Amino acid sequence: MSCWPTCAVLSRIRLQKQSKARQRSVFFRLFVPTSGVAIALLGGCTVGPKYHTPTAANPAAYKELTPANYYTTDGWKVAQPKDDALRGKWWEIFNDPQLNALEEEVNISNQNIAAAAASFFSAHAMVLEARSQYFPTVSTNPSITRIRQSASLRTLTIGSGGGGGSNSSTNLSFTEYTLPFDATWQPDLFGRIRNTVRSQVYGSQASAADLENTRLTVQSELAIDYFSLRTQDALQELLDATVIYYQESLKLTQALYETGIDSDEAVAQAETQLETTQAQATGIGLTRAQFEHAIAVLVGKPASDFSIHVEPLKAKPPAIPYGIPSQLLERRPDIAASERLVAQANAQIGIAKAAYYPTVTLSAMLGLQSASIVDWFTWPSRFWSVGPALAETLFDAGLRHATVAQFRGAYDQTVANYRLAVLTGFQQVEDNLSALRVLSLEIQQQDTAVKSAERNLKVATDRYKLGIDPYLNVITAQTLLLSAKETAVNLRNQQMTSSVQLIEALGGGWDKSQLPSGQQLTAKLP
Repeated sequence: MSCWPTCAVLSRIRLQKQSKARQRSVFFRLFVPTSGVAIALLGGCTVGPKYHTPTAANPAAYKELTPANYYTTDGWKVAQPKDDALRGKWWEIFNDPQLNALEEEVNISNQNIAAAAASFFSAHAMVLEARSQYFPTVSTNPSITRIRQSASLRTLTIGSGGGGGSNSSTNLSFTEYTLPFDATWQPDLFGRIRNTVRSQVYGSQASAADLENTRLTVQSELAIDYFSLRTQDALQELLDATVIYYQESLKLTQALYETGIDSDEAVAQAETQLETTQAQATGIGLTRAQFEHAIAVLVGKPASDFSIHVEPLKAKPPAIPYGIPSQLLERRPDIAASERLVAQANAQIGIAKAAYYPTVTLSAMLGLQSASIVDWFTWPSRFWSVGPALAETLFDAGLRHATVAQFRGAYDQTVANYRLAVLTGFQQVEDNLSALRVLSLEIQQQDTAVKSAERNLKVATDRYKLGIDPYLNVITAQTLLLSAKETAVNLRNQQMTSSVQLIEALGGGWDKSQLPSGQQLTAKLP
């Protein structure tokens, strides 16, 4: 027999296979790159609104900063708008070594700052969690399973097959060895993952700004408590000196009483005034101790192991570089945090909108499976599967629309909060500028009142010694002088407090450029 027909058929089959192979080769050469380009193009598609920083009120100048006020307000004659901004260690402008040392301890040991720092580190970790969705997930689940089949089912199966029942009870048990590897990946076709990463980056930046705002608040609180403590030292010094003076007045009154010039009533009045002032001087110790304990908490130390030496308040308000109003939006960490929350809310709208589009999941499985440990890692024991899956919601009764509306409402809320933070910032700056201006004038007037009270006391004392007026006039003059001096001391404390609060309102030397960038936040955790 001739083999030609058979050879012809085999040749034709071989040619058909080669043609199909060429077709598949052409298909893969054309389809795979094209599909890769398509996926790349789709990967660049990000749904959702583009973010723009919301507009906010921005005055051209501070109302309180007029040229006329420069000559009547302490500290304004040197600090002009063109001066450099505050620096990081803003408390050093007060030139107080004790305050500088305490502020350095606050940055290290304060628990509010530590809690805010931990919150920021948590937010940073959430950025990396979101970023991990860019990459495939690979898992494995190796197992060794001992299996015993049902003898009844096996007998039934063999009997129905007509093969006899001699082996019906054999090979009922076996061991299955499996080493699978699963891989899944969801391409970010419509920006859901990118918007999620952006949302977490913006949230982390807001947390970083909150950390700096907490740091600034604690630093300011420490400075205010410190100057308040020094004020108590000044009041203690004043009252101690007044007690000594009242003791001399009592001796004078007793001498005049013993000589018959004055009455026992005057002695009783002098004793009452002395004892009342002594009680007031003793009470200063309680207020001072409370400020000292508050400072101990701020620097992270037990109040029982902390103390500050006595030193009356002598500091004067420094020249504070206040800059121009437009810089306030960049220098206040609370305003920066509010703005970053707006950006985060905008990104969340994009996440909600991505739910309108289908999701593609690419999955693959490969591994080794065998009933014998000897053959477990051999090539015939391999198994695999690969393929894409497409998911799309066809009907949700308006759920996605409502979700987008919800996040739009949340975005509008953050915009309102941001604008309120800006308005509050300008209010606080103006409040403290006006406080410094008014207090400067008030202190000048109070110093004049102290001088008048001193002159009044001298006249009243001289007239009493001459027997013209009763001792009650001297007591009245002494009370007026002590009250005037106490008011002067407290006004200077208010002035120092307003200086610290103005620095806090101006941002304390912080700048928005100090926020961590997106590239830094998507790097590994420190």
